[in-house]
Amino acid sequence: MVSLRTAPPKTPPGHRGGWLSPVSIPRYWVAAAFAVCAGFAGGVALFSTNDLHRLWGLIAAGAYVAAGMAVLAWRSRGIDLALLLSVAGALVTPLFLNAADGQKQPEVTVIARSAGQLVHDHSPYQSVASLATVHDPNAYNPYLPVMALFGIPRALFGSHVITDPRVWFGLAFVIIFWLALRMAGARNSVRWTVFVAASPVIAFELTVGGTDIPILALMCLGFALLWRQPRFVLAGIALGLVAVGLLVLAGLAIAVSLVVRPPKTVPAAVWRLIIGLTLMFLLAPATRFGYFIYPAALALWLEVSQFGLRQSARQEAPPEVGQARGRVASAAGSA
Repeated sequence: MVSLRTAPPKTPPGHRGGWLSPVSIPRYWVAAAFAVCAGFAGGVALFSTNDLHRLWGLIAAGAYVAAGMAVLAWRSRGIDLALLLSVAGALVTPLFLNAADGQKQPEVTVIARSAGQLVHDHSPYQSVASLATVHDPNAYNPYLPVMALFGIPRALFGSHVITDPRVWFGLAFVIIFWLALRMAGARNSVRWTVFVAASPVIAFELTVGGTDIPILALMCLGFALLWRQPRFVLAGIALGLVAVGLLVLAGLAIAVSLVVRPPKTVPAAVWRLIIGLTLMFLLAPATRFGYFIYPAALALWLEVSQFGLRQSARQEAPPEVGQARGRVASAAGSA
């Protein structure tokens, strides 16, 4: 149903497909990005009624402001310093503060409990009989079995900061998302991974809950495995690990669009999925704001992966192409 046209399998040695690194982006653009992040975090701190969310907003807003100032003040290494400040302030500090204080959203407790049941009872799920006697909705485990693995450290070694499932959610995201960027051909994927992890799209979700974070990283990896040099089996495994439910619930309208006008490239297919997920979350009778992390993070990964390629294509255009464009523009102006 979906035909994917792959990019040329080989690129010039050392070129990495012409992808730009964060340090080659104009400093004012980077500072503006951190300003937007600071505005979002400040809004969370001011308007949220959830104390857990407000704490993140207060700490993250200061970190993003400091990161933006570092970019503008230090020309040579400001972006690297900004990345460290943002990931330390928006992600690492609030995550470990929450883990130390035991502050978390209910889904973290569900994962930890399911891991304990897996270790002791060999199943992450309670029996139907035991669930029938409780009235707490958080007693039910809605996640597929793989998610219980992130709670295994706590089940084996007890409640410590380092055994908090969110720490392992974050570690899994960093490794898998970095690999997804590498497979897509992005240059300087470590810096890009730090930048995305420090952004509100990831940091906010991860510090308070984070169950969606490793799933979306696997989705990005699955599409990356289909893009340059398709590895269909590995891509299917990556996309099929906790994304199964989302794919099954894809709307009829998206299915029809795939038949009528199937996407011919991986980026086009990703955008079709982004649109489908957004519509599904908007129209679902029961939803929550956190679900929108899926289309937002997919769009962010795709744009990061393609940004350098677009810039490089313009920079490397042959002189005759630029002259031809100039003549066309002049002729249009005189007409």
